[in-house]
Amino acid sequence: MTILGIRRGLFAGLIVVFAALAAPAAEPPKGMRVFTAGHSFHVFTAPLLVEMAKSANIAGHENLGTQFIGGSRTIQHWDLPDEKNEAKQALNTGNVDVLTLSPHILIPDQGIDNFVKLALEKNPNCRILVQASWMPFDDWENRTKDFKNESRNSAKIETLRKGYEKLDKEFHEQMASLNKLHQKEAVFIVPVGHAVMNLREKVIEGKAPGIANQADLFTDSIGHAKTPVAILCAYCHYAIIYKQSPMGLPVPNGLKKSEKGEELNKLLQEIAWEAVKKEPASGVK
Repeated sequence: MTILGIRRGLFAGLIVVFAALAAPAAEPPKGMRVFTAGHSFHVFTAPLLVEMAKSANIAGHENLGTQFIGGSRTIQHWDLPDEKNEAKQALNTGNVDVLTLSPHILIPDQGIDNFVKLALEKNPNCRILVQASWMPFDDWENRTKDFKNESRNSAKIETLRKGYEKLDKEFHEQMASLNKLHQKEAVFIVPVGHAVMNLREKVIEGKAPGIANQADLFTDSIGHAKTPVAILCAYCHYAIIYKQSPMGLPVPNGLKKSEKGEELNKLLQEIAWEAVKKEPASGVK
C-alpha cells in the first residue's frame, strides 16, 4: 500500500472514531408506574425496582403500591373486598403502566385472567408481568416430608429442571391463551424459576462469588429468598419492564456490605439477562 493509501485509511479510521465519540448517548427509557401484587417470593421486587431504575437514571419510575398475601394464588388477590383491594383500586385509575403478579403453584389461575381483563379495560397499554417463581421446597411434594433448607445442598440441577417442566408448560399455556384472547401481546412471563436454577448451577460449579452452598440462597425449607435471589428476581423484572439489560448497573444496597458483592452482582445481572432473552414469552427479543 502506498503512503497516500495509508494516510487515507488512517483518516477514514479517525472519522469513524470521532463520529462514534460525537454520537449522543442513548436516552434512558421512560419510567413506568408499577403496581405489585403477590406473595413472599415476589413483593420484594417493588423497592428493588425503584433502586435499580434510579441507578439507571430512569426518571419517572414509580412504585404505585404493593399488595401482599402470603402463599397466595392470584385469585386470592382478586377476591379481596373492593375496599381492601389496592390492586383493583390502582388499576381503576388507569394509571398503571405495569402490573406484576405472582401466582402460586396451581396454574391456571383465574385471578390472572380477571386482572388482565381489568387492566386492559382501564389502560389498553398496560403490560402484565406474571412471575414464574422457583419451586417451593424444591418440589411441591417435599412439603409433607422431612425436607430442610440444607437438603438443597445435594440437589441436582437436572432433577430440578425436570420437576419444573410441568409448571413451566402450564404457565406458557395460560399466558399464550390470554394474549390470544385479547389479540395483543400484553401478558409476559418473568422466568425467575429458570434464573434461580441457573444461579444454583453456578453455586454447584463454584462460580458464584461468596456463595458456598445452594442452601445459602434461601432462608428456610420453603425457599424464601435471601438477598442474592431477591436481587436476581428484581433484575429479571427490570429487564422485561424496560427491555434492556441490567448489566453494568451498580451494586444494590443489599450487596454493598458483601465481601464479593461486586463480582456476585455482575453474575446476577448476567444470569437475569440470559434468562429473559431465552424466555420466548418475556417480550424481550
